[in-house]
Amino acid sequence: MFECAIAEDAGITWVAVSGRIDSMSSPEFQRQINDLMLGGKRILVINLAGVNYISSVGLRVFLTAQKQLSKAGGEILLYSIPDTILAVFKQSGFMGVFRSAATRQEIEGLLTPDTPSSAPLTAEREGVCLKYRERKAEPGPLVVIGSQEKLARAHYAEQDVVTVRAKDIQFGTGLASMGERYEEYKNFFGESLIINRHLFFYPAVKRPAVDFMLCTDDESDLEYKFLHGFGFNGSFRYLVSFEGTAGYIELPQLVASLFSISSANILGIVFLAESKGLWGMHLKKIPVMENGPDNGKEIFAPENFSEWANFPVEPGDINTIVAGCGIALRDREQERPDIQGLVAKGSDFHIHGGVFSPEPLSKNPEHFAQELTRVLTEHEVFKVQHILAQSRFSSGLLGIIEIKS
Repeated sequence: MFECAIAEDAGITWVAVSGRIDSMSSPEFQRQINDLMLGGKRILVINLAGVNYISSVGLRVFLTAQKQLSKAGGEILLYSIPDTILAVFKQSGFMGVFRSAATRQEIEGLLTPDTPSSAPLTAEREGVCLKYRERKAEPGPLVVIGSQEKLARAHYAEQDVVTVRAKDIQFGTGLASMGERYEEYKNFFGESLIINRHLFFYPAVKRPAVDFMLCTDDESDLEYKFLHGFGFNGSFRYLVSFEGTAGYIELPQLVASLFSISSANILGIVFLAESKGLWGMHLKKIPVMENGPDNGKEIFAPENFSEWANFPVEPGDINTIVAGCGIALRDREQERPDIQGLVAKGSDFHIHGGVFSPEPLSKNPEHFAQELTRVLTEHEVFKVQHILAQSRFSSGLLGIIEIKS
């Protein structure tokens, strides 16, 4: 009979397993390990003292979890392994993959760094715990791309398209597409996201699928086509890991907490977060002139809204990774009218996010750059949306670029 008991002790997650780990018990064992990883646990100590049998199916659970955790800076530690079970691990060549210990003192020794490093700074506000590194970085520029004036009437035409070179924009959002000729790419504009010069866009068509172009050359000749949007460049002033102090974090909480560590009026935010319920909106039709509503009213009028916008009635995309970027304003009245227009009245941020396949993320803020690259280049992406305030996250990593006012 298989049993699995989970306990927290002195900051260590202990998983005591007993009985048989075989084809019948492995799915339940896998589920419990997945729940721990999705709940933010990165170091798992598996107590095998009560295990009397393990098959290759059971070993696969350990190996799969170890691969996922190692990418996020975590690991599985094996504790108190019976000789018969140790023999199976050795015969399968798995003992080179895991670290093991026979005593509690040995476990604590494995979890103690050999060389001390300076601890990150910490802050807590709005129910969000922040751990962050501060770096020397000059404020970066914010560029408004095109105009939103023609959006409501769906009056965009070829002359409204703005071409943006990939080498000129590190981060950005808007309505974008790619292609050489307007007649070919005009039917593929959609919610877009630029991170590290990579473009992800979600065409506003009946059965959309995310298209993307990865740009690994800072001097690339790639060109992106925008109807409207904004972009910002610069180096990260802060690298941050965040986590809720009493449950999940809604997006306004997260944004408010960031203003507690930065004094800038405009923040450029780039983030990776583990979703616990995403509220995302995207257009269902492309707002070019020939698609304009027959009744002459705006696309966001009650009569037209459902035809033009996919607006959620409940949260979705739970336990996925959201990679996003955007801006937040501390005091909108301090900014130019065109910058104020980038953020809807009643809100203090404008953020787009891409929904990517799930996997544990590191909780070390210094791992942000490598985690961002890993997600953007290796994970499957399902959609790109305008992220609404009700969206909830459990934890994540982010970078802050302070923007010139």
